[in-house]
Amino acid sequence: MNDATHSHSSNPSPADRRITGVLLAGGQGSRMGGVDKGLVELAGRPMAAHALERLAPQVDELIINANQNPVAWQAFGYPVFGDDIDGFAGPLAGLHAALMRAHHPFVVTAPCDSPFLPADLVERLATALHAAGAQLAVAKTFDQPHPVFCLCRRDLAGHLGAFLASGGRKIDRWYGSLNIVEVPFDDEEAAFRNINTRAELEAAAGALHTPDS
Repeated sequence: MNDATHSHSSNPSPADRRITGVLLAGGQGSRMGGVDKGLVELAGRPMAAHALERLAPQVDELIINANQNPVAWQAFGYPVFGDDIDGFAGPLAGLHAALMRAHHPFVVTAPCDSPFLPADLVERLATALHAAGAQLAVAKTFDQPHPVFCLCRRDLAGHLGAFLASGGRKIDRWYGSLNIVEVPFDDEEAAFRNINTRAELEAAAGALHTPDS
């Protein structure tokens, strides 16, 4: 078993490779009518519940970044925090807030609207990051990177804070300033689909009832 995975108590992750997982739920859900997307029901449960269920076994700590409805998010049983920057500044603001609060040296992110995220997401990102000695590992399927599925070093908090303070918001631009490794998940392309519309929500509900979802 790779050192960076959530492991059995007889073989715990070394302290210097432990990982804080962050569910990113800080957006406005504008393409779904301005609702708090992660709280929308999917197959009878909040969409975020599906993502949390897949992410939790892969990490050593789990926290949630949400800027609305804190009581509803706290009901999932994990610490909840908002962005430190006002105005729904995007996923980098959520990541920065997480880096400031994480208890472990590495932080992995996943969005609340991706209920099919890979069960081996963290293991594969961590393996690649440590092998490359990179600052950040990002998932990719074929020629499509998935920047909100990343694993990075907590000590990037200051660097990201300076980027945000200078007005930077674009995730690709910040990544471009780092030593990153792209991690192929071509075999799990469907796992990265996210839910932005009501039609996609209905399609996802059907997929959850199939044996290979």
